[in-house]
Amino acid sequence: MNRRQFLKTSSAVLAFSTLPTLRSFSSDFIDVKKRVALIGPGWYGKLDLFRLIQVAPVEVVSICDVDSVMANDAADQIAGRQLSGKRPRIYSDYRKLLKEKDFDLVLIDTPDHWHALPMIEAAQTGADIYVQKPTGVDVVEGQAMLAAARKYGNVVQVGTQRRSTPHLIEARDRVIKEGLLGSISHADICCYYHMRRRQTIMEAPDIPAPMNLDWDMWTGPAPMQSFNKIIHPGGWRAYMEYGNGIVGDMCVHMLDMIRWMLDLGMPSTISSTGGIYMDKASRANISDTQSAIFGFPEMNVVWNHRSWGEAPDKEYPWSGIIYGDKGTLKLSVHKYEFIPHKSKTATLSGTPLFEYEQYPIDRTEKRLEKHVASAVRWHMLDLLRNMESRGRPVADIKEGVISSNACILANMSMQLGRSLEWDPVAGLVKNDDEANALLARPYRAPWVHPDPAKV
Repeated sequence: MNRRQFLKTSSAVLAFSTLPTLRSFSSDFIDVKKRVALIGPGWYGKLDLFRLIQVAPVEVVSICDVDSVMANDAADQIAGRQLSGKRPRIYSDYRKLLKEKDFDLVLIDTPDHWHALPMIEAAQTGADIYVQKPTGVDVVEGQAMLAAARKYGNVVQVGTQRRSTPHLIEARDRVIKEGLLGSISHADICCYYHMRRRQTIMEAPDIPAPMNLDWDMWTGPAPMQSFNKIIHPGGWRAYMEYGNGIVGDMCVHMLDMIRWMLDLGMPSTISSTGGIYMDKASRANISDTQSAIFGFPEMNVVWNHRSWGEAPDKEYPWSGIIYGDKGTLKLSVHKYEFIPHKSKTATLSGTPLFEYEQYPIDRTEKRLEKHVASAVRWHMLDLLRNMESRGRPVADIKEGVISSNACILANMSMQLGRSLEWDPVAGLVKNDDEANALLARPYRAPWVHPDPAKV
């Protein structure tokens, strides 16, 4: 279909009206014509990609999804968003997409169990990469992803965009860097969001996968199990086979935010307890209640989640709270507040940056987390700047692996019923053969687990 034909349909005309203009691009990137491929154009895949399209005149050349309906819908939307008006090529196998090697940047927005293999193979093409968090579903996947990025010289940004959230950057600069907290001794992180994918087997029985979904390829290296309506699209997070539960999904963001703000490395000890305490009839096999202590040499960071009941602080149901001897800093995706010691009210506060004047489509885009849009744009701009300079982005793969692996180790601690001590040099749990045997999950044949020494 040529451009004139494309504009003839009313839906296309509506889509074309949302195209970015040169004024909307960052002035640094008006002339940066990067070619982009997207693996996993579902909800967050499109959210990430559309923010990238807003800040630079990229050309999306290819997309890949094992759901043909999802892929075709995404291709139509992309054609309506990018300046060329062209529909990207569609692939159902990411390996065929990567063989083309006609891209500068690959975005990987697949379910968690499909992060490592595409990322490593994309790295081998020489492309730069944006990969969603957590970096992988096991510790060795993350180690292999980091090894690949360093071996092939890729710039890799991980989707832990709290590091690029404007009001959180402001909080770091105005409160922490100015020393308003005094000596910092502790941080709490939490999530009390209710989970919507906890149907029973009666409510979500096993059924054949839909014809538009290649279930075998979707499952990939994960264990094969029967399909049910919870899993796809989006509900796979309810299963440990495809991710690491609420700790792997939500804790990784908050832990990474605290690490970034306070310049913390890898925790030296990780301990966790929890399980399915409330929702025992659900098909979901992830914990509905869990606590974890991440022990750093400087301090402890303590995580709690419950996917039931009330949040202790209804204004901060998913948040981080940093305590110092001079005050407390509360942080969330919706706001921050600094409360001096012995004061009952905040003296500094901030809220998300909404850029509706520059990006009016943010008001109407389907399923867009409006309060997060500016953070994703800033994250993409940071990636683009480092692609040009060949520097390390703010959420470099090393940082993403640290935050992701710490959360994975928390789940392992809960499973084993004991605290784990991490050896950062060996990349192993100290004096614990049983724990080290869990650092790499078994892969379903014919898929082969990546080896950091062989990427």
